[in-house]
Amino acid sequence: MLLFDAHLDLSMNAIEWNRDLTQELSAIREREKHLTDKPDRGRGVVSFPEMRCGNIGLCVATQIGRYVAPDNNLPGWHSQAQAWGMTQAQVAWYQAMEYQGEMVQIRDRQGLKDHLALWQGAESTEELPIGYILSLEGADSILSLDHLHQAYEYGLRAVGPAHYGPGIYAYGTDADQPLNQKGKDLIREMEKLNIILDATHLCDSAFWDAMDIYTGPVWASHNLVRKITPHNRQFSDEMIRELLSRGAVIGMAFDAWMMIPGWERGKTKPQEVGLTIEHVIDHLDHICQLAGNANHVGIGSDLDGAFGTEQCPADLDSIADLQTMTDLLSKRGYSQDDIERVMWRNWVHFLERAWK
Repeated sequence: MLLFDAHLDLSMNAIEWNRDLTQELSAIREREKHLTDKPDRGRGVVSFPEMRCGNIGLCVATQIGRYVAPDNNLPGWHSQAQAWGMTQAQVAWYQAMEYQGEMVQIRDRQGLKDHLALWQGAESTEELPIGYILSLEGADSILSLDHLHQAYEYGLRAVGPAHYGPGIYAYGTDADQPLNQKGKDLIREMEKLNIILDATHLCDSAFWDAMDIYTGPVWASHNLVRKITPHNRQFSDEMIRELLSRGAVIGMAFDAWMMIPGWERGKTKPQEVGLTIEHVIDHLDHICQLAGNANHVGIGSDLDGAFGTEQCPADLDSIADLQTMTDLLSKRGYSQDDIERVMWRNWVHFLERAWK
């Protein structure tokens, strides 16, 4: 079955982690198994061959460049200009992947239609380019509203104003502050350009401010449920209901600490606590019960978003294993139509509405 993954940090892996994603996953792991600079070295789960093996023909591919002030201990860049420079390196990598035939950028409804026809009509996906919609995770790198327009011209189609901690435009996970004037101006300009607002990572105060201001298309590329995993990173039922009322789709994230309570990063092991993909289905099902249907959920895995198999479900060794969700959903009583919605159609229908 075709699969659409709404959040992959591909360029971060290529540029900052120095991974050649055109290679087989085993080769990527072998090449970095001796490295200790990052906890997921030798444990990555994403490569283009594995995506094609899993029939993942469409994804939302990110840029990311966080600005950090002197009193901010999070990793990031010491100026907005540096953050902008990093995102431009990431754009250059995506363009190089297009040149090599590995990827193709999807910017509009016709491009989406053509790409779906290509993948659905092919006898084999082994040589097909992977379609990507360009998104920005955390807007710190946007130096000005003019730079937002520049980004739109090279294909940026979705923006999440916040990431972790305090941001230039909005506060994110593990912080809380109302949306500032720069954030409000950014969101209004996004609406003029019909750039999708990604509600993922917005702190509670900024989330509600954004919902009051923005009337364009809203999605949440990779989020889970606060009622199951109590943490500000997850959505409360009230926030989920607001997104449902806006016609949003919420992508299920596969980062272990978001999936179950009590996870300690760097200590807890998936096998020891029995963490499996089934736990993601719990979050998905909760949203479906609130909605009364399966029209607002999808996959937004965040796989290789600075973690690998050490912080994935124990039954996921590769991104291709996302296909096992079809059987898990069927066992939960989801119909074939619902399963197709979850795996790809909800995201596609969302984009068709957004890109009239």
